[in-house]
Amino acid sequence: MLVNLKLAKAYDGLLYLAESARNLQMLQSHHHIELEVNLIVQGTITYVVDGRRFTFSPRTLLWLFPQQEHQLVDRSDDAQFYVAVFKPTLIRRSCRSTAYEGLKRSSNEKVGVLSTLLKPDTFDLIRKIMDSLMQGSLDPDLLNREAGFGQSSDFIFEHSDADGLNAGLHYLLLLCWRSQLMGKGTRDAIDLHPVVRRALKLLSEGDTAQNIGELAKACGASKAYLSRMFSRQLGVPMRRYRNSLRLSRVAHTTRKSLPTTARSWVRRWGIIFRTAAPMRRR
Repeated sequence: MLVNLKLAKAYDGLLYLAESARNLQMLQSHHHIELEVNLIVQGTITYVVDGRRFTFSPRTLLWLFPQQEHQLVDRSDDAQFYVAVFKPTLIRRSCRSTAYEGLKRSSNEKVGVLSTLLKPDTFDLIRKIMDSLMQGSLDPDLLNREAGFGQSSDFIFEHSDADGLNAGLHYLLLLCWRSQLMGKGTRDAIDLHPVVRRALKLLSEGDTAQNIGELAKACGASKAYLSRMFSRQLGVPMRRYRNSLRLSRVAHTTRKSLPTTARSWVRRWGIIFRTAAPMRRR
């Protein structure tokens, strides 16, 4: 599913820290025209990409290219990971030498996710840059509630210093790519059984009302076999995964029921409070 991130013209991309404790992100399979980079700060996150499961641990830098369909299927309770996206226009302006040609690809040439485990000093540097670029962004609670909900959401990213953010994103992109080229790629992947892939597709499309028996029948398997394979291959019990989907969809529906003026007011005051936070500490 192609998702429109609705980035305003003033921004070359966006950046936020996703946290399991705050975030009920939609778990639908999707892709977008922007390049996405994740940096795992703590805990673990699990993606399904091209029919394979990948689990990433702290200090991992991973890349999701524009035509690469990906689905976040699980996160540990303490997971924190930065999500940065870069518009195609930024990539064209920033990547002029052959060293950065790889950033212009539309998908990963090899099956799976391009990733590397960063050295501690490199990880600290990239994390500090990301932290600094968050100054002037929307309130973390607001970002975690609203970001990542796809084309049915009317959320629009905002930052108090668009020029500063854009300049930082330019440098961040090139630094991350150099770090990827110098690092050692990770290859921890599990090929998913067709039954599990079918179940994920149906659930992603909104088919959570069926009981597990009905879902198993639609996947051409028994209830016991589907439940066992799903849990074994994804590391997530099916019941837990379905409940996560329901919770995120309920939260999304509740947010959409707010009047437009109320949502605008929350976004406006979120950025004011975020910008003013250092003044309160003095």
